[in-house]
Amino acid sequence: MEVRAALRGIRMSSQKGRLVADLVRRRGCEEALSILGQCGKRPARPIAKLIRSALANAQEQNARHQAGIDLDNLYVKSITVDEGSRLWRIRPRAMGRANWIKKTTSHVNVVLDER
Repeated sequence: MEVRAALRGIRMSSQKGRLVADLVRRRGCEEALSILGQCGKRPARPIAKLIRSALANAQEQNARHQAGIDLDNLYVKSITVDEGSRLWRIRPRAMGRANWIKKTTSHVNVVLDER
């Protein structure tokens, strides 16, 4: 049985988030969390938090619906990092000019499943 969790509008580049997501795809949840704990990249912490949230969703589903999910056999079936909206800011420059700065956001979706 699949369990989902989503994180929307996080302030990170989707390209940098995909590099971290590739490390944990198709791995067991405990192994994925240990990899993310050792990873020095900035997107690792929110992705680890999202996987913990999906595990909590699985535990809640198991308790509420007697779904029979074995929490020890869950693995990261799919994890996607998509582009979110951009925050536009203006940076003043010399001689009255201005530069636009785009601050990118991302949407992260994770699906856990049993082996």
